[in-house]
Amino acid sequence: MTAFDPNAAANPDSGVFGLPFTPEESKVVLVPVPFEATTSYGGGTADGPNAILEGSHQVDLFDLDTGKPYEAGLAMLDEPGDVRAWNDEAKKLAAPIVASGGLEVDEKALAQVNALSQKMNAWVYATTKHWLEKGKIVGVIGGDHSTPFGCIKAYAEKYPDLGVLHLDAHADLRDAYEGFTWSHASIMFNVMQHVPNVKKLVQVGIRDFGEAEYAMIRDSNGRIHTFFDARLARARLDGMPWREQVDAIVAELPQHVYLSWDIDGLEPTLCPNTGTPVPGGLSFVQAVALLEGVVRAGKKIVGFDLNEVSPGADGSEWDGNVGARLLYKMIGWTLVSQGVTTR
Repeated sequence: MTAFDPNAAANPDSGVFGLPFTPEESKVVLVPVPFEATTSYGGGTADGPNAILEGSHQVDLFDLDTGKPYEAGLAMLDEPGDVRAWNDEAKKLAAPIVASGGLEVDEKALAQVNALSQKMNAWVYATTKHWLEKGKIVGVIGGDHSTPFGCIKAYAEKYPDLGVLHLDAHADLRDAYEGFTWSHASIMFNVMQHVPNVKKLVQVGIRDFGEAEYAMIRDSNGRIHTFFDARLARARLDGMPWREQVDAIVAELPQHVYLSWDIDGLEPTLCPNTGTPVPGGLSFVQAVALLEGVVRAGKKIVGFDLNEVSPGADGSEWDGNVGARLLYKMIGWTLVSQGVTTR
């Protein structure tokens, strides 16, 4: 592995977190997916991977909770030109449909957007599978929350008892939102419909959802367990410690855990430029404590994705800064759970 001085200042031209490692040298391989074709409110998440990359250069690499995750080797792949081109084409086609709220649909354009989204899914699946077969831990960096479907599918093939721990402001259980089969608002609907090896979906921070989504949760026979943000907050106001809530959340998960985290699951002050911010959510400390709780329970985090980070239109780096720091915590606890690094 390439020699590295963790105390040296990060080179702005270096890799993620200022590290010099190649994907082949690294235990953790990050896959940037600059795709946001179906975003229905604010945009900019296609630039999320680059915002996180830039923000990561400001992160100190020694972590009080997880030690030295960087020693395992961390690398981000180059942004895929094909995916960026698919995004640009699909976003242009989708714009009139999104602007009408899905009420005015050009069926030909809709079919093209869905086809381009399927291309993205296939690319993410093939890329994830390639690196999993090389023994890597793979993480997808979106883009909107539609981007990790192929990653989850690949992980579920490797771990047929997979549980998904979903942090989000939204339930993402909408069927073909605004007509888009692979909408960012449909990611967990599609996982539940098309990835049977996902045995359990555990949702945290959910505070924006429709009646049909609530019915899907209610009628899932326990396959979906949603910890609604309002109920979690009310219990804390009544004196229930967050640690006890975390233990209850984690108890619903099987042994192998995949993290699918939308940055808007956090308080909006931490992600003001994300596409669909909602009042409420977890603090940064609570989110990190949730990661720690998974590991404390002896469960194994096998993979992850982080989505919906959007740089500010005014050039604000805050969202990328928070996203990079949350990503490093996700990586660190993933490595600890697998015994790759120790605290």
